[in-house]
Amino acid sequence: MTGLTAELVVDGRQPRTPALAPNGRLLCYVLAPVSRTGDHLDTELWLVDTDGAAASRRATADVATESRPRWSADSGILYFLSDRADRGTAQVHRLTVDDGTATAVTTWRAGIVDHVPLADPDLVALLAEDEPTEQDTRRAQDRDDAIVVGEREPRARVRLLDLRTGQVTTPDVFGDRHVVELRQRPDGGPLAVLSQASSDNDYGPRTGELHLLDPTTGATVDLGAVGADAHSLAWWPDDDGWHLGYVALTPPLLQAGTAVFDLAVDSGVLRNRTSGLPMCPTELHQTDTAPLVVFADGLNTTLARLDPAGPTTLSQHPGRLDDLTTTPTGERIAVLTGTRYQHANVHVGPPTGPLRRITDTRPELDGIALGIQQPLAYRAADDLDLDGLLVLPVGKSAPDGPFPLVTIAHGGPYDRYADDFQLFWHPSAQWLAAAGYAVFLPNPRGGQGHGHQFALSVAGRVGQEEWTDILTGIDLLVAEGIADPDRLGIAGGSHGGFLAAWAVGQTDRFRAALVGAGVVDWGMLAATGENGQFEAALGGSTGWDGIGPHPHDAVSPISFARHVRTPVLILHGAEDTNVPLGQAVYFHRALRRFGVEHEFVVYPREGHAIQERNHQVDFLRRTRAWFDRWLRGS
Repeated sequence: MTGLTAELVVDGRQPRTPALAPNGRLLCYVLAPVSRTGDHLDTELWLVDTDGAAASRRATADVATESRPRWSADSGILYFLSDRADRGTAQVHRLTVDDGTATAVTTWRAGIVDHVPLADPDLVALLAEDEPTEQDTRRAQDRDDAIVVGEREPRARVRLLDLRTGQVTTPDVFGDRHVVELRQRPDGGPLAVLSQASSDNDYGPRTGELHLLDPTTGATVDLGAVGADAHSLAWWPDDDGWHLGYVALTPPLLQAGTAVFDLAVDSGVLRNRTSGLPMCPTELHQTDTAPLVVFADGLNTTLARLDPAGPTTLSQHPGRLDDLTTTPTGERIAVLTGTRYQHANVHVGPPTGPLRRITDTRPELDGIALGIQQPLAYRAADDLDLDGLLVLPVGKSAPDGPFPLVTIAHGGPYDRYADDFQLFWHPSAQWLAAAGYAVFLPNPRGGQGHGHQFALSVAGRVGQEEWTDILTGIDLLVAEGIADPDRLGIAGGSHGGFLAAWAVGQTDRFRAALVGAGVVDWGMLAATGENGQFEAALGGSTGWDGIGPHPHDAVSPISFARHVRTPVLILHGAEDTNVPLGQAVYFHRALRRFGVEHEFVVYPREGHAIQERNHQVDFLRRTRAWFDRWLRGS
């Protein structure tokens, strides 16, 4: 067996965004590296026959960032985005399948954000920001570029590309709203258009509206407001006419999980079609008839059809199904999915299953020794059903315990651990299992996969029941002789980083902690993070609610910093706008003030996710070294 190294983890390539041709015979996917080595993430387009008759073949040869493959209705042309001509500025390209030639069909100076080939073979709908004016260029050259918030903010607008002339026109529609998604009706009718008041992540996603646009006449219809973070537009016909659906957060609170909303276009009646279900929709996908819905279902995934009476289960799958794509009839699908011991690859088949793997993008991991992974089911202190994963040290089984145990809390909190391959550039179970650790991956309340009430329960109560859910799981593993109570570690990134920072302020049980891009002050995050309104819902208040103390003070790790005795490793990206670096600085200064052993590492040029290869390698090595130092004395 080959040993697992940090280089093996980050030097691989992974498939993204598969796109099935309408005839179902060919599939295109993006092949992307796990890490970036230069200024750009160079990606490639690959084609594969879905019948398995031939191996994958590269569709393009240029060094570029290529993305968003989309097929023409006759399956003869593949449209995609590429910045091959001007790195960092994507243009729409057209690849003819028969001869393999690819040519650019736009030269929009601001670049193209997204594109949708229409039923009319001569038209492509585009999303693109306004091209810079001469005045903009002159200001940039003269560095007369003061940013006035609210002025000249970038907004993507609907534009139409006529392939016969190459001309791009911009319909005068939707005022100054920022357009985020388009979907044409299956019969070639109007475009459904999802817009926001602005591209500001804190403000825009809560201001969504739905419109119709006739691409031929330019006529529009406003359909009203949509739920926060709406996405996954899908049309379908019913007895009362056309329906238009989307996935959005369940009102009235922002931290209440997602639901599928169904708008009857003619009557204007809007319904929540997944209310009361013990699982959470992640994708809604259009077909010529009833749409397909992907549900996070505990540790696994359910694929369903949205019938008039409600979702009808078609198949159930271990782990995750991501990036669903289908033929227009919905009779064949492709998804990204994997196993407990293999990274996600493209799989195809009928929606009722079984699915067959047609790519193998990480063969270099086939000989790696891995730890045994098993699902956990247990009850919380208040008798709520919970789940999670346990990964044992490589070469060990449960009777060999007790082991040093690292608990890794997931982000979100509206996210989950699924029963799939747990090896990533950030702290992950198989990476630590290879170094002799048992790893607990809990799914506490507030996460995805157990319905609306489960997700809602964490709003304004972060660090409360969700934390005792995690402790209950740790206690169970100690009682079963798997975890050594004297060698416990805690780690996490983003909301998981919050939980790690929270843990060390509440108990001295842990001998080491890792806080990656973690939240330590909810009021500060609501004021400075890019998702401020969402963070305010989690923390329960903001600093401008009046003279404190505020509810968020009682659930912020910084308030308990004087109680920390556990050594803490803090890792953070310098350019993080989701959880700004100030959160890490605040925690570092508090720990320094109270004489707590800790290490503070900042990664230049990095945002919320670490992308540069050397930084990912450092992240992995530093993670192991920290827990080795405090849990194993090495």
